[in-house]
Order: sequence, then C-alpha cells, then structure tokens
Amino acid sequence: MATEDTTPTGPDLAIGVELDAIPEGGSLLGHAHGEAVLLVRTGDEVFAIGPKCSHYGGPLAEGLVIGCQVRCPWHHARFDLRTGDAVEAPALDALPCWEVERSGARVRVGVRRPREEAALTRREPESVVIVGAGAAGNACAEMLRRQGYAGPVTMFDAEESAPVDRPNLSKDYLAGTAPEAWVTLRDGAFFAAQGIELVVGTRVVALDTEAREVRLADGSTRRYGALLLATGADPVRLRVPGADGDHVFNLRSLADSRAIIARAATARRAVVVGASFIGLEVAASLRTRGLEVTVVAPEARPLERVLGPELGDFLRALHEEHGVVFRLGHTLARIEAEAVVLDDGARLPADLVVVGVGVRPALELAERAGLALDRGVIVNERLETSAPGVFAAGDIARWPDEHAEGGLRIEHWVVAQRQGQLVARNMLGAGERFHAAPFFWSQHHDVVIAYVGHAASWDRVELIGSLAAGDCMLVYHQGTRIAAVATLFRDGESLAAEDLLERGDQAGLAALVARARA
Repeated sequence: MATEDTTPTGPDLAIGVELDAIPEGGSLLGHAHGEAVLLVRTGDEVFAIGPKCSHYGGPLAEGLVIGCQVRCPWHHARFDLRTGDAVEAPALDALPCWEVERSGARVRVGVRRPREEAALTRREPESVVIVGAGAAGNACAEMLRRQGYAGPVTMFDAEESAPVDRPNLSKDYLAGTAPEAWVTLRDGAFFAAQGIELVVGTRVVALDTEAREVRLADGSTRRYGALLLATGADPVRLRVPGADGDHVFNLRSLADSRAIIARAATARRAVVVGASFIGLEVAASLRTRGLEVTVVAPEARPLERVLGPELGDFLRALHEEHGVVFRLGHTLARIEAEAVVLDDGARLPADLVVVGVGVRPALELAERAGLALDRGVIVNERLETSAPGVFAAGDIARWPDEHAEGGLRIEHWVVAQRQGQLVARNMLGAGERFHAAPFFWSQHHDVVIAYVGHAASWDRVELIGSLAAGDCMLVYHQGTRIAAVATLFRDGESLAAEDLLERGDQAGLAALVARARA
C-alpha cells in the first residue's frame, strides 16, 4: 500500500551533512543516489531508511523516534531503524536501508543495503494452522516466515477472497476514491512465494485439541503443532420484517462492499442503520458517491458512548455539513422495497439500506472445542488459550488487563494485527506478553480521529484545543488515571500518548496533557 516517492528534495546525503544537522532523537529528510532517504539519529548512532511508511505512505520524518524504532504519525506502524523491518502493524513490508559512513563530525549515506534473510528458528512446531485470514491470521502467517519459521503454514478462511485491508471497505474503496487493487493485502503469488498455503472458501467446523487437528466442512482433517484461532466477528443482523431484502446489506467482507457499490450505482436514497464507526464511514462514502443519506440510530448522539458528547456532537455536525441527515432516537419497525418505516411510523424513502449495528465475536468453533470462554475466548498474557498450543487473537480474544475487570476484548484492526504478530513469535518460543495500547483511526469526510488506549467508561472528558478548527486532544479521565486519548490532527501527541500508555507512565501522560494545555 505504499505510495510512490516523489522527486527527492532536501540535502544530498550522499555528499554528506554535519552531524549537528540531525537533531538528537530526530531526523533529517534528504536524498542519496536518486532516492529519498531519511537520516535518523538516536544516541551516538545514525541510521538511513526509506522516508515513507509502507502502509499508506505516512511521512516518517513527522513520526516519533523511540530507541531504535521510528513510529509512523498516521497509523502508528513501527520500524526497526537497524534493519528497516516493520516490527509492529499496520505496516507489513520493510523499509529500504542504506549504509551510513561517519568521518569526524560529518555523515554521508553510502550504498543501499540488501535485505537479509531471517535465520531459521531453533524451536519450531511441526506445523501451524491458522483459522481465519483476516488481520490477525494474515499477520501471524507473515510474521512466522519473517522470523525464519520453515515448517508448513496453512491458513483457512470461509470467505472466497484473499486477505483484505478491512478498514478500506467502509472508507476509500467504498467511496470510489481507491481501486480494488489497493484493498487486497497480498495476492496469491505472495503466499506461494512465502510457502503459505491459503485455503479460501473453506470452513473449519471442528477443533480437536487432544488430537491436535481441525476438521473441515468436507470431512477432511489437518493436524497442527500450533494453532491460531482468528475467526473474527460476524455482523449483527436486523430482526425486523424486510431485513432480508435484496437492497439490504451488512458490511464485513470484500463481497459485501462490492455488493453495496453495485447497488449504489443505481440507487438514489440510502438509509444507514446505526451511528457506529462503520455506519458513519459508510454514510460519508455514500455521500461521496452522490447518494442522499439518512442515518437512523436509537442514541441521542453518534458514538457518544465511545467518544463522549463533545466529539459526538462534532461528528454529527460534520456529517450534516456534508449533507447527511440524522434521525436519532429511533429504531426501524420494518423495511419495505423502497422505504424504511421507523418506530414512530415515519416512512423514509430508500432504495439502499446498509446495516451497521455492531458485531459479535465468532465463538462457535472455540465453544465446541471446549475452550474457556467469557464474552470471548479467554487467553493469557501470551495470547494462549486454555488448550496448550492453541492461541487466539483479534476480535475473539479476551486478554488480562489490570485496569479492566474480566480483561479486554477489542475489535480494532491494528490490535488484531499486532496480536497475530505476537502469537507468531510466541509459537516460536518468544514468550512475549501482549501489552500494546489499543489504537484505531476513523475517517469522516476530511477528518481523521486517532484514538489510543481504552476507556469503557470515564469520569470526565477534557477537551484541549478546538474541535471546530480540527486541532484538538480529548483526554479520557478515570479518577486520577488517564485511560485514553483521542486527537484530531495532532499526530505527535497521539504517538507520545500511545508510548506512555504502553509503559504505564501516568506521570508522563499528565505532563503531556499539561504541555497541550499550555
């Protein structure tokens, strides 16, 4: 998903610059040998890497340097400065690296370094089976190979398509501003080259943890040495008359998004049921396509339970400025061929209805296998389930958290990817603990919200800056603790808050907020 580099600008780093031109803990953007290069200085070391995130092309010169990593300001991907490796999602591809030569106080960029092959791991399961080819499953498969695992890796998914960048299904792709080629994470040639067996359109129907095998819908079985359950979540279906009409859609898969796009080509009026993140993103995308859009939801404000009243009011006003009509405080009574009828009898013309009222974790396979469940699959800090050798990640996994009674289960794309990557390393004996601060982003017309941490509830939401100006930070306080931070166009503060939340540094968070207030 990386964007193409533009004509290189800045100093010619092949000629060299003075060391003092690179700020400590910062970077200098320039070029060398006809390519854009970013010099990053940390301590006594200087590194030369590609300047654009391999996810969406975010400018790493505006990112945050922590130790020997740089973090992307847009979607918080992390890269190793020594190797260029994408060590944390959502980026999956490495950055190019160059040799750095020092002569006294002068630094110059030498030749581009070849990629090093991963050394084969010493501790290996005999094989790995992954159930689900979404964010967590795909990230796990890729990380296994990047870690040098040479054993068989098989990934099963009931959907017919290869892994896709699911956030795009309700954003740019649905809006018609991004081609379908941009949605697919990897093509078949990639999996073949990596030796990953991708089996789509095939459902795993049973898991035998004693025999260490899975059974497929056709009756065949596959043995595993280690297994990842990444079955994701299923959309909640409306239970009203007419909900099975051919103009009524949920949005979860690429096939769903394609079907909505096809219907939108001839539709004029759309009703979106649910003022969720998916619902509002769909509303924005359909407005971009020129449809009249009405959002129907039972709450008084969009996303108030998640983001608070101030941001909820702001989002409603933003969507209304772009022509979206809201009918809040209402539910659907029935869906007709050319309209929806609300609980108060109001009839809204609609030749396209999209339902975005939430999802439920897909737990049937785990339940039948006898795994420990509690509103999700219970995992330990290493994301291993109650069955040895069986891990869970993504929408279904509930992991321990000291601030959340009963643990956390988060339905975020980046969380799922990072959990899949950690599972891969733990399958190979790393023994890592999952402690990443949850992060997600949501796009509404030309405004992007970045949210780090998790606040299921709060005592107060502190607004710093201006929502109207699109330049602000919202701080979610739980007593004396800061639980989460949301930002609009304050990428640096979002990155800093993520780092502090991960380290549990409440004093540092308080200082960050104090600086923002000043």
